[in-house]
Amino acid sequence: TAVPFLLISPDSRGGALGDAGVSTTPDANSIHWNPAKLAFVEKNSGVSLTYSPWLRNLVGDISLSYLSGYYRLNRISTLGASLRYFSLGEINFTDKNNQSLGVYKPNEWAFDVAYSMQLSRNFSFGIALRYIHSDLTSGITVDGTDTRPGRSVAADVSGYYQNNDMQIGDYDASFRAGINISNIGAKMSYTDNANNDFLPTNLRIGPSLTLDFDDYNAITFMVEANKLLVPTPPIYYTDETGTIVRDPNGDPVIVAGRDPNVSVASGMFGSFTDAPGIVTDIDAAGKGTVKDGSVLTEELSEISYSTGVEYWYDNQLAVRMGYFYEHPLKGNRQYMTVGFGFKLSVFAFDASYLIGNAQQNPLANTFRFTLKFNFEDFSNQSEEE
Repeated sequence: TAVPFLLISPDSRGGALGDAGVSTTPDANSIHWNPAKLAFVEKNSGVSLTYSPWLRNLVGDISLSYLSGYYRLNRISTLGASLRYFSLGEINFTDKNNQSLGVYKPNEWAFDVAYSMQLSRNFSFGIALRYIHSDLTSGITVDGTDTRPGRSVAADVSGYYQNNDMQIGDYDASFRAGINISNIGAKMSYTDNANNDFLPTNLRIGPSLTLDFDDYNAITFMVEANKLLVPTPPIYYTDETGTIVRDPNGDPVIVAGRDPNVSVASGMFGSFTDAPGIVTDIDAAGKGTVKDGSVLTEELSEISYSTGVEYWYDNQLAVRMGYFYEHPLKGNRQYMTVGFGFKLSVFAFDASYLIGNAQQNPLANTFRFTLKFNFEDFSNQSEEE
């Protein structure tokens, strides 16, 4: 897809929980994870700022910055906004002869506006609208083709459920669940004569459970599943040189799977059944025999999983850890995460650290730092003084 930076966890809390956040308690960063959570946020207003050096094992000057905030409109509805800025650092562009074309600083950003409303005592609905700007080439001409920034508009649709009145054994408990379909929008292109690329439309769903051991100690367990709602690349028919064979109409011959050049809606709904599977034989016409059950197996392998545990002491000090798993044939991102956080009367601070599970993992040693500010607490403190 285009603009994969939209799927990067933008805040330290979610980053410490294995990139989970669709069903955690709401805060200023809920717009990314699940806009519907904002309807149940405790404070009337707040902001959050996060800075994340990115791919530090490869390049030293790539980073993601995230500014988000919310304001409660009334008892049942909340408005939020966020700005995400992804800097790819300083890059020396060269042509095919390795001649310098200049030094540029590619960047991408997205601006969101979100609205969330409680539909009942336990359930809320949320929607976010997003403008996306991706400038990867700074408008240079490549092999006679003019390039331009990619632009698009997208939306998120989400739901959130919470029940704080449960009892498990001798302990008070809270159950939460969330679902968010994000980045539903028009395809993006960086030239006027190239095929458009899908946005990273993503389904995020999962529950969490909190146990309150006493007035000071609470622990939350969460699990989350993610699936990209875009076409899976098919297997194409190639000749002995590896060149894709085309039919009389000029279209590539597909051995297994489906043509990915479809509309956004078709790509979303077809993403659950379009995996090519394992091909066991190819006939002279380029049609393949697919192994029984391999299509379903591949579809299931396209789901990534996040698990996290969050411990709070006196609602002031938090310790977090998590694990993210992606199938080896679908990206192979697998890593542990750890982090901590603390709250003061006005400010809150979170930090997280990503531990790669393989040698030279480019995601390893990723830090995130988040500072939160609650306007309501600040106003109360000022009045007391």
